[in-house]
Amino acid sequence: QVRIVESGGGLVQPGGSLRLSCAASGSGVSFATMAWYRQAPGKQRDLLASITSGGSTNYADSVKGRFTISRDNANNTVYLQMNSLKPEDTAVYYCEVFTLWGRDYWGQGTQVTVSS
Repeated sequence: QVRIVESGGGLVQPGGSLRLSCAASGSGVSFATMAWYRQAPGKQRDLLASITSGGSTNYADSVKGRFTISRDNANNTVYLQMNSLKPEDTAVYYCEVFTLWGRDYWGQGTQVTVSS
């Protein structure tokens, strides 16, 4: 049984920062790529950033230079550091975690609201 727990969302003013966390756990399970998505009301879920177990990263153009994805392999946790936040970053943020055998699991989502 794999469990994914996200945290770190909230309300922040434009120009502010937040760090999201996503902790994955599962007996005897090893995790591969981890990724962050977001979904604004009425819009599709978009991939923001991904990171392999070896630390290779990829970013969507919309967040490149502002968001940083990182991971702690010892604790199976992936982070998303978000800086210079804009109102258009307001969305529910989700993490997706892949096991080594290719199955993926999703977190419950955490709300990020950027507003003055």
